[in-house]
Amino acid sequence: MSDGTDLRAEFLLDPSVTFLNHGSFGACPRTVFKRYQVWQLELERQPVLFLARRIEGLLAEARASLGAYVGADPDDVVFVPNATTGVNLAAWAVGLKADDEVLTTDLEYGALDLTWEHVCGDLGARYVRTPIRLPVTSPEELVEAVWAGVGPRTRVLFISHHTSSTAMTLPVAELCRRARAAGLRTVVDGAHVPGHLPLDLKTLDVDYYAGNCHKWLGAPKGAGFLYVRRELQHDIHPLVFSWGYEGDDPSFMLRHEQQGTRDPSAYLTVPAAIEWQAEHEWDVVRKRCHDLARRARNELGLEPVTPDSTEFFGQMVTLRLPTGTPPDLEARLYDDYRIEIPVFERGEERFIRASFQGYNDAGDLGRLQTALAALL
Repeated sequence: MSDGTDLRAEFLLDPSVTFLNHGSFGACPRTVFKRYQVWQLELERQPVLFLARRIEGLLAEARASLGAYVGADPDDVVFVPNATTGVNLAAWAVGLKADDEVLTTDLEYGALDLTWEHVCGDLGARYVRTPIRLPVTSPEELVEAVWAGVGPRTRVLFISHHTSSTAMTLPVAELCRRARAAGLRTVVDGAHVPGHLPLDLKTLDVDYYAGNCHKWLGAPKGAGFLYVRRELQHDIHPLVFSWGYEGDDPSFMLRHEQQGTRDPSAYLTVPAAIEWQAEHEWDVVRKRCHDLARRARNELGLEPVTPDSTEFFGQMVTLRLPTGTPPDLEARLYDDYRIEIPVFERGEERFIRASFQGYNDAGDLGRLQTALAALL
């Protein structure tokens, strides 16, 4: 067992780079990556045995592990390449009609704004983005700000569990509760949640929930999942219609798993990622990483966008940059200081987001502090 205080050597990241951008694509531990390669080798050695005879049972075992981890019945969860794919599937399945509205916030992931705008455009619906004032002050403020956008044509509430660029946890449980009482469908983007924040889908009572396993959970790239409430599963279809539709009434799981030849190795490695984190006392690691994020919030001299509370942020934190920040700040941090960290715009304002994973330590925060002091 490990207390998670010395994990840098466990990851494949370039040691010459101070990597403070785990939130974008994640990073896979060496042990987990080796298990991924073992699955790939098994597939290539006996492809017919693997894909024609074994894969159904192997995927069932992987879904059982994932279901136990996220608090869902394994038959209500299917693997997808990423959370974006999961939200796309849900967007086409919610049954939008002309003049319906999908309510969201202006904090959502840009690729998924494009998803909903495209789906709504095709169906004659509207995508309504409620503005959220930064910094936020309380969960109650956020709930009321979002709920104020509900109108007579609202049919769907789409919201992030934890936002990408602004790095804040949204009060999804209360919003899902209100939505269910109002008869709205709920679609939640949980890309940043597994491995980062506690998740119990049965308690959350959501209709559609898409998550990534290749981000904070540390599985290989291309491992995500989609949870769908059981009574809605009949109407959700994969983007590829294939052998999973054989028979009179194919199940939700079969429709999404049997889609022609593809490499399922990333999905099959998810249990190894879950086990690896358990072996390394991941609750302790998460606490240490939150403490680093909290120090970044309080010591970098920049304005935070949330209160200083685990209710709002976990292992990453977003801070507002001052007026006059160099336009090439992100490039200079990397080129001059070998620090990988994202800088982004929101309207006319600019922000920087620092992620802290098990391989980070106080020295990484110190290097960021030194670089920002010089560049700002």
